[in-house]
Amino acid sequence: MSRHADLARVLDSGIVAIIRSQSSEQLVKVAEALYEGGIRVLEVTFTVPNALAIIADVKKSLGNKVLLGAGTVLDTETARAALLAGAEFLVSPTVNVDVIRMCNRYDKLIMPGAFTPTEILTAWEAGAEIIKLFPADVGGPSHIKAIKGPFPQVRILPTGGVTLDTMHDFLKAGACAVGLGSALVEAKAIETGNFTRIRDLAGQYVAKLAEFRAAAGK
Repeated sequence: MSRHADLARVLDSGIVAIIRSQSSEQLVKVAEALYEGGIRVLEVTFTVPNALAIIADVKKSLGNKVLLGAGTVLDTETARAALLAGAEFLVSPTVNVDVIRMCNRYDKLIMPGAFTPTEILTAWEAGAEIIKLFPADVGGPSHIKAIKGPFPQVRILPTGGVTLDTMHDFLKAGACAVGLGSALVEAKAIETGNFTRIRDLAGQYVAKLAEFRAAAGK
């Protein structure tokens, strides 16, 4: 699919679940639990051991049921390897213009991490369709509101600090979607194999998003 079609899937989903763990064991089951909870966009970070194999295995298990991406992509070499393994979009913690250009070359969605106005505009002008505001907990929803003042056209996805209690505030401030890491994919749940907990939390976040959209008439 094109990056524009994948962008539409992210915006429709409203949630990007970030799978990050010190162990790669059972992460396919984590992805399956997230899907069962209603989440349709998943990101496997390169801080996970054997990340490429996990991406390939999740792709094999869930196929096109989810939009699968790779996170913590720091360079073009890692980006290309992730795409070959089956990642359909890439996420980075920083702005790397070469990675953005490479994704555009292959018509893949890229969400670079940025924090300052200069970083955000640099990523947007380089061709990024969504800017990951990271770390979002530093400035909170007010940071997004401030950024959207001069940059109303920029799609912002906050990551870090988004919880069930703060999700509505981030969305109300102008976030196009939210990134959920440890607040959703809890380390303890992964360690203990409590996939029911992950599935149920996913369902709570999906319900919270639907609640916001219904109230906002979206």
